[in-house]
Amino acid sequence: MAAIAFFPFDFVGIPSVSCAFTSRKGGVSVPPHDSANLSFDVGDDYHAVSENRQLIHDRLGLTGWCECQQVHGDFIHTDPTPIDTDEESEIEGDGMTTATPGVGLVIKTADCQPILLAHRSGKYVAALHVGWRGNKVKFPTSGVKKFCETYDIKPEDVFAVRGPSLSPAASEFVNFDADFGPGFQRYLDFSTMTMDLWRLTNDQLMKAGVPENQIFGLDQCTKTDAETFFSYRRACASPIRDTGRQAAIIWIKAE
Repeated sequence: MAAIAFFPFDFVGIPSVSCAFTSRKGGVSVPPHDSANLSFDVGDDYHAVSENRQLIHDRLGLTGWCECQQVHGDFIHTDPTPIDTDEESEIEGDGMTTATPGVGLVIKTADCQPILLAHRSGKYVAALHVGWRGNKVKFPTSGVKKFCETYDIKPEDVFAVRGPSLSPAASEFVNFDADFGPGFQRYLDFSTMTMDLWRLTNDQLMKAGVPENQIFGLDQCTKTDAETFFSYRRACASPIRDTGRQAAIIWIKAE
């Protein structure tokens, strides 16, 4: 068993907040969920998933674990109650906020964009699950607004980071008109029918008032980097069609 590999991220000037974007490397799950699958919802062995989740929980030094049953919507849970790493979440939604140190907000992905938010003070954080449906309903915009309303903070004091996800070159939408429709053509390359979802998310965050110089991104493509990441689209193109989920996690460091 190897430790689960992850990409750390820290917002400059906010030392009390940490972020981690896990990979598929390490852990104990077997193919096709090899090896660091963190989701109970993809047909993996329950005990393997539990062990993987506890491994990353302990390695990051978390004191609590919060996640949602993600439904590709725009509902945000405010200060949800943490669960044990061997529990399945009973709350539906695609976003969470917390002001409690030590509690990790966990977004599971396998192509969708995880968006992690932090307030300049380091006292408040949020996590959003943004698939293309989330972009369609402008969840990055409404998510930031909800975050700010919850803690009476200003969007110009919010920092954001986007984790590994489908790159513009890999985001094909052959049914663009049905999937997106009017208002999104500027993000579509009509020659390849691919969408620049990264730019769309940046624009939607800025629409909420987040300054452009406070928006960051890990420009790593989940579909094309099969060695490092799980990818739902890549799995659907294979005979097996099953895969795991990595996670994006943000937390306020416990004192």
